[in-house]
Amino acid sequence: MPRPTPFSRSPNSRSSVVRQSAPRPEVPRLLCFHKPYGVLSQFTPEGKWQGLKDWIDVPGVYVAGRLDADSEGLLLLTNDGQLQARIADPRHKMEKTYWVQVEGVPDAAALQRLRDGVQLNDGLTLPAKARLLDPQPLMAARKPPIRVRQNIPDSWIELIIREGKNRQVRRMTAAVGHPTLRLVRMAIGPYSIEGLEPGQWVDALPDSGSTSDS
Repeated sequence: MPRPTPFSRSPNSRSSVVRQSAPRPEVPRLLCFHKPYGVLSQFTPEGKWQGLKDWIDVPGVYVAGRLDADSEGLLLLTNDGQLQARIADPRHKMEKTYWVQVEGVPDAAALQRLRDGVQLNDGLTLPAKARLLDPQPLMAARKPPIRVRQNIPDSWIELIIREGKNRQVRRMTAAVGHPTLRLVRMAIGPYSIEGLEPGQWVDALPDSGSTSDS
C-alpha cells in the first residue's frame, strides 16, 4: 500500500490544508504618498493617466487602499501584506478624512444629512463627520485647475468616513445638492499628508526614515 503524501486525505476526512501567511518583511515599509491629480493607484499607466512608477522608485511596495485618478491626496503603499490587509479591509474601519471643494455653500441641513447617512443607489452610507471649513484652506494649485462656473460660489468641507463605496464622497455631496469640484484625501487613520507637497512621499515607519528626496 503506498504511503500517503502530506496533502492526501481519505474521502471521509473533513480536514483541509492550512494556508500559511506570508512572512513579514525584514524591513517593513509604509509610504505616505501625496498623490497628484491624474495619477492612478497602480504602477502601470493607462491612457491619459500616469502610473505610480513615474513618482515612486521603491521595489516591493503595493497600494493599500485605492484613490481615484481624478482625486488627490494620501495614498498608502507597503511591502507588508498583513499591514496592507489591515489598512484596506473595511472591517477595521480606519477613518478616512477628505477635504472636498464643492459647488455652493452647504447649510446646516445639508451637513446634517451627510452626518446622518445619505441614501445612494447602492445603499445608505454610514454616519459620518462633516463640517464646513471656514476660512477656506490654502491648497496647492491643481493641474489642471478645476472648472469654475460664474456666479456660483464654492466652499470646502471636511468629511470623515469609515467605509469605501465606489466614488462615495462625490456621490454623497451630489446627493445633498453640492457636486464635488475637487477631492483631496488628507488622512487615513493616523497617517496623513501633512508636510508633503503633491508628488512627495515619506516612509511612516521609524526604521526606514526614507523620503522622496533621499
